[in-house]
Amino acid sequence: MAERKVTKKVVKVEVDESPAERASSANGGDDAAPRADWKPSAEAKGQATGLRWGAAAFWAGALIGEGLAIYWLLWLEPFKPSVSAPWFQNSETALWLLLGMLVGIGLLAVAGSQLWKKANRLDPARRSEPARFFVQNQLGAIITMIAFLPLIILIFLNKDMDGKQKGIAGAVGIVVLIVATLLGASFNPPSVEDYANEGQIDEYTAIVQELTGQDSVTWTAGGSVYHLCLEASAVNRESADNAIYEGTVDAAHADGKEGLTLQVEQELGECGLPEPENLDELEAEIRELRDSVEQDNAPAEEAPAEEPTE
Repeated sequence: MAERKVTKKVVKVEVDESPAERASSANGGDDAAPRADWKPSAEAKGQATGLRWGAAAFWAGALIGEGLAIYWLLWLEPFKPSVSAPWFQNSETALWLLLGMLVGIGLLAVAGSQLWKKANRLDPARRSEPARFFVQNQLGAIITMIAFLPLIILIFLNKDMDGKQKGIAGAVGIVVLIVATLLGASFNPPSVEDYANEGQIDEYTAIVQELTGQDSVTWTAGGSVYHLCLEASAVNRESADNAIYEGTVDAAHADGKEGLTLQVEQELGECGLPEPENLDELEAEIRELRDSVEQDNAPAEEAPAEEPTE
């Protein structure tokens, strides 16, 4: 593809403050004070609600599985030599069934946690409400511990299991508990303050670097998003100051841009860049980031105009 001729003035943009320093300045010097104007879009909030219902269903399955396992151990006493039931023949079979229950409970807990964390990304809590922030972001780990600890304790206290059986079942239960808890915990959870103050800069920077190999984007004064290169048709349309601004993703957000364009595939071609194999995943991530920000009052993209002749 022939290189597009850039006829507009190119202005290099640099930022003097980090995102955290800008956040502090915007909040009157208080890093913890959130901007009140950010909220999830109606679409993002609806998606988050659906994801949370899905998480609740998986967690309910995990807790029901725990209840059935406890009932089985305490009342059906499958490890007693004198017990005979049609669905197992000996204590070895009972041990395998117990291990299967432990793994199944863990899978259900992890599935619920992943949906819950995705919902929190769309509709986060406020760091200024520490109790709610902690519970909302660590609920997956909390539910996992509730689903496992009583069962593991009962395994070690069971009088009908021998030492080897307790060791195997207990070890598997503890390993699954640790793995599921780590997968359910949020170590760097998003917050309303993060979205309001920093505009998801880190996520967008990673996407841009994966697409172009560098942290550099372009935008115009009247546009609401930024683009992948100087040759992108969107920035070469007529604009009020007839200028294209070029800088890092951080600089674009500092200039008030809300995120990366959704026309990624088109711009990769215009910029002469190869399409990555995970392009669909990157585009979905961009849409998710864009959907998580209220855009009702955001300035519209510049209206299409005749492209300059080359």
